[in-house]
Amino acid sequence: MKTCIPGIAITLIFLISCSNDQGINRYDLVTRHNIGNSVIDSLNVLSVGNGEFAFTVDATGLQTFPDYYKGGIALGTMSNWGWHSFENPDSFSLEDNYREYEVNGSQVKYLWQYGAGDDDRKRKASIWLRENPHRIHLGMIGLYILNKDGSEVTIGDISGNVQRLNLRTGEIISRFTVDGVPVQVTTVCHPELDQISARIESGLLAENRLGIRIHFPMGIPQPAGYDFDNPDGHVTKVRSATNSAILFERIQDADSYFVKVNHQGGSLDNISPHLYYIFPHNDRTVFEFSCLFSKENGEESPDDFTLTTEKNRKSWEEFWSTGAAVDFSQCSDPRAFELERRVILSRYLTRIQCSGSLPPAETGLTYNSWFGKFHLEMHWWHVVHFALWQKEEVLVRQMNYYSDIMGNARKTARLQGYRGARWPKMTNPTGRESPSSIGVFLIWQQPHPIFYSELLYRNSSDKNAVLEKYGDIVFESAEFMASYAGYDTLNDRYVLGPVLIPAQESLRK
Repeated sequence: MKTCIPGIAITLIFLISCSNDQGINRYDLVTRHNIGNSVIDSLNVLSVGNGEFAFTVDATGLQTFPDYYKGGIALGTMSNWGWHSFENPDSFSLEDNYREYEVNGSQVKYLWQYGAGDDDRKRKASIWLRENPHRIHLGMIGLYILNKDGSEVTIGDISGNVQRLNLRTGEIISRFTVDGVPVQVTTVCHPELDQISARIESGLLAENRLGIRIHFPMGIPQPAGYDFDNPDGHVTKVRSATNSAILFERIQDADSYFVKVNHQGGSLDNISPHLYYIFPHNDRTVFEFSCLFSKENGEESPDDFTLTTEKNRKSWEEFWSTGAAVDFSQCSDPRAFELERRVILSRYLTRIQCSGSLPPAETGLTYNSWFGKFHLEMHWWHVVHFALWQKEEVLVRQMNYYSDIMGNARKTARLQGYRGARWPKMTNPTGRESPSSIGVFLIWQQPHPIFYSELLYRNSSDKNAVLEKYGDIVFESAEFMASYAGYDTLNDRYVLGPVLIPAQESLRK
């Protein structure tokens, strides 16, 4: 048995900081793991993003064939602000779902998920409270391509596809052919805005056989987050349109958002409700566009492709060239390269999916696992490593969430007769707990904010500032933990539960 892997484990604990780089070639470290893809498969998708927003593409570099990928990894366009709630005409509330359990001689309320065979109102309330709010798909941005005979291209009509994700720069370059004519698409995400930009190069443009397809779906709580089969369930308005810029307003129930598209000149055709094509003007062979998604209709316009690319590259350069790095290239153990590959890919994915201002969903900004809500008992795995890589600014951003939901966490503790703040499990930007037969009984997320604070304390040069900023979070977390334990007089000990779900999530409460 070779002895390098234990050494790797030690190295992972004592990460090499940029102030003591020891000759690591960071460019090679990252780029030797660039992603190459030449097989069209519903599980072979690539994403760009900035932590607040992510955009997942198919083999064309955009979202041209969503139906093909829906059974694998859906082509998502998701953001931290992109949530929707269906109307609540029955005024369902948390009060509909409380169930009492006897704990240490007292009746304690828990937010129970009622199901088949239970009271009908409680069952329906459980469904509504779990599904709402749900993260939504903001818009499918793809290509409209025609064959020589005028028929629309299907995924089976493209060939010679080669796709590459440059991890160092966060750029996707996709190449394929249609009727023997090459197409190249370069896709990037803005580092500060919820915006993608693309550059399309092909002779098909000059033949009027290639354009941009924009299709807005209804947001739904299901995994893919979108529904194209219910056009009457939402509204798309064109607020303004010129030959190089379009402003869309999207409305679904009480929620709305805006989409701004800037391009190099073309005509806008409304094909059907929510479906629009942009056909480039002139006999051009290169066409660039940018698409900005925003909650409010502000004055900000999307940056063009060139400026977006410059800002994107600068952002990724800063990410990879600062903080900690680990190079396994000199390790003789045959598993070392694969370990290094997984480290680099994980760092890329968690940066684009999980580094924003909110705790991420378990599937980040790609997919609507649990309706897009985040599970705070899993927050640890998404965020702690940032501090260990000396990217503690991510943890600082997300610690604000605990301050924001402190009021709700205290209310839960008081409702149940405890002190301090009880952090929720399956929740949303407001901190509202979701009914569950498992999640509401978990407690292992409770000490996590204390350790997050400890990590920031260790990394900070201003210890007092950290103590002042996170003191309430630390003490309120600890107060709940201290009051939650019940004293067993018979055996002279403190015990946890009942009611309690252990880590196996399979034992009786």
